[in-house]
Amino acid sequence: MAVKNFPSRRRVDTAKEGHVLQFFDFLSGQELYADDPASVKRMNTRHKHLIEVFKDEIDGSRVFDIASHDGRWAYAFAGAGARQVVGVEARQHLIDLFDNYPDAALRNKVDLRCNDLFQELEHQVALGETYDVVSVFGILYHIMDHMRLLKLVRALQPKLVIVDSEFMLRPGAIIRMVREKTDKRLNAAPQIEGQEVAAVGYPSFRAMNMMADVLGYDIEWVDWDLHPEDDRVGVRDYYRKKGKRRGTCALWPRDRGKVSDL
Repeated sequence: MAVKNFPSRRRVDTAKEGHVLQFFDFLSGQELYADDPASVKRMNTRHKHLIEVFKDEIDGSRVFDIASHDGRWAYAFAGAGARQVVGVEARQHLIDLFDNYPDAALRNKVDLRCNDLFQELEHQVALGETYDVVSVFGILYHIMDHMRLLKLVRALQPKLVIVDSEFMLRPGAIIRMVREKTDKRLNAAPQIEGQEVAAVGYPSFRAMNMMADVLGYDIEWVDWDLHPEDDRVGVRDYYRKKGKRRGTCALWPRDRGKVSDL
């Protein structure tokens, strides 16, 4: 199993030279972000490490975006050159906000579907659909069926899976169960009809490594420490020292060749 920080050749340019227009700046005019400049800053910083670092793989690709929220990351994949992005989101009122995004050409590349993510994944697999890139952003710690999700993702035959999640800092390969209210848009969707509190699991970093390994993936962790210390507004969760920390990793099918060849 290959477990390493991302190769230095994939470092993101984080130099600050005055204000340069960034991809998610338009969010400041959107309903969910209008009075929250810190969230816009956070999205732009994450864009560097979740999208820009993979721009070569994304360009011309077909992408499946899991838990699309208001379509923000699906839109970002389209902006990075993806030829098509299919997304699944459980909350229709969030999908409806996507129509307000500014670039019609990018929106037209995106197909957002309101469905349970497992049902949509199973449907895609049953149809024999395949994707070049699958994104698992901000959802892995809002579910309990982690292996079920990753097995379905694997069945889509992606060349790259990008995961961004909260992970426990425990030394072992564990999943910590917690309860989560379902009435908040950033939390788990109801797992059964009328459910007000869902059971979810936070995997540890080692658990993520193990799940990738047994499914035939090499895993590489994006090195967030490369981001300047004075430019971490809104992303401190990627630098926590205790409890849990957010992290980003890439899963590459082991049969693709050696990691060092990329």
